[in-house]
Amino acid sequence: MADWLKKCPEAARAYLDGKRLDEVECIIADLPGIARGKAMPATKFATQTRFFLPNSIFFQTITGDWGEAAGAEGFTEPDMILKPDFSTASAAPWTADWTLQVIHDAYDQKGKPIAFAPRNVLKRVVGLYEKKGWRPVVAPEMEFYLVARNTDPLQPVEAMMGRTGRPAAARQAYSMSAVDEYGPVIDDIYDFAEAQGFEIDGITQEGGAGQVEINLRHGDPVKLADEIFYFKRLIREAALRHNCYATFMAKPIEGEPGSAMHLHHSVVDVETGAPLFAGPQGGETDAFFHFIGGLQKHLPEVVAIMAPYVNSYRRYVRDHAAPINLAWGRDNRTTGIRIPVSEPESRRVENRLAGMDCNPYLCFAASLACGYLGMVNEERAGPSFKGDAYDEENDLPKVMFEALDLFREASAVRKILGERFCEVYEIVKQAEYDEFLQVISPWEREHLLLNV
Repeated sequence: MADWLKKCPEAARAYLDGKRLDEVECIIADLPGIARGKAMPATKFATQTRFFLPNSIFFQTITGDWGEAAGAEGFTEPDMILKPDFSTASAAPWTADWTLQVIHDAYDQKGKPIAFAPRNVLKRVVGLYEKKGWRPVVAPEMEFYLVARNTDPLQPVEAMMGRTGRPAAARQAYSMSAVDEYGPVIDDIYDFAEAQGFEIDGITQEGGAGQVEINLRHGDPVKLADEIFYFKRLIREAALRHNCYATFMAKPIEGEPGSAMHLHHSVVDVETGAPLFAGPQGGETDAFFHFIGGLQKHLPEVVAIMAPYVNSYRRYVRDHAAPINLAWGRDNRTTGIRIPVSEPESRRVENRLAGMDCNPYLCFAASLACGYLGMVNEERAGPSFKGDAYDEENDLPKVMFEALDLFREASAVRKILGERFCEVYEIVKQAEYDEFLQVISPWEREHLLLNV
């Protein structure tokens, strides 16, 4: 076994047991969360300690165009140095040969972390917690749709065909029969996840037609962001094996609920191991309320990260499963911030704002940044909300340009996330929005062409 393989997780080594490794995919997440990188023969990878990619991969929009984010040096596309994190080595079990994926970290040529690389942004925020003697813990929930193949963007997305020969049905939340309709896809998701060493806490049918939720166990934010980065790929590959698509669009089907990435947070004292949200007798602490207060005050400023595309804002519809404000409540799924039922030592705060179309590294970083600011600045939460929060006012940005305006003025959050990252993100998202405005939609042609 090559020396570097000894540094890899047990699941990666078990996957290769008795096999000859053919290829290594050296990957990094760009701003949308797409895997970028290089594939190379395993024999060549064994002789490499680093490789190079241009920093311009972080200036690309989701369409493949470019934001003018290079800075004063101009668009010269200098190389970054990418170094492997062997703890992330994971099987790629859908490939025809024996392949491992390895996530890399990005540095400039002086050895300084690239400020706008998403994994580095999250590490920066986690580092701020660590300097306070705190350890943040997260638990994500992933929602997505399994849909019929759609090769014509002009056609609406439709539900996938189930094993009964009928399209997947909506309004079947928690139905085991509904999950059985696409059981072969779920079986492959389980098999791929096991090969990659990932532990799934549960799979359920959600309210939309072909909408599925996967819950992951709580843990370290960087490790879990890595897993979601990997999960998106493995889920897509499992779907393609069965002639359907997996989509993480926030709102892929008209009239159906959107797909969220609900994020549970807790914080632990590093020295004692004690949860900061529970007092000696199990009561709710100041840190707990300050964390909620930070979310309430600052989450609107980072909606542009948690709802990163024009489609994302179609989720925030009254009475349609997504929040429309940042009320907080106990065991209340109508509020943007929910406190689930739990024992005191497991007390956590659930952010229900983010869509599944977000970059997990950036979403975790933004949400944790808001909670961190609440704790260090002792922001007090408003009163807990009782009743249906959909009866209250909508206080979230309704469109992308409103969210970008708030993000642009968020000085405290920008300091936590890193000003250079925020500059690049804002430029790229503005470029995407400008591209979108050039597209004339079917609605406009139908209702405006001959009527105005």
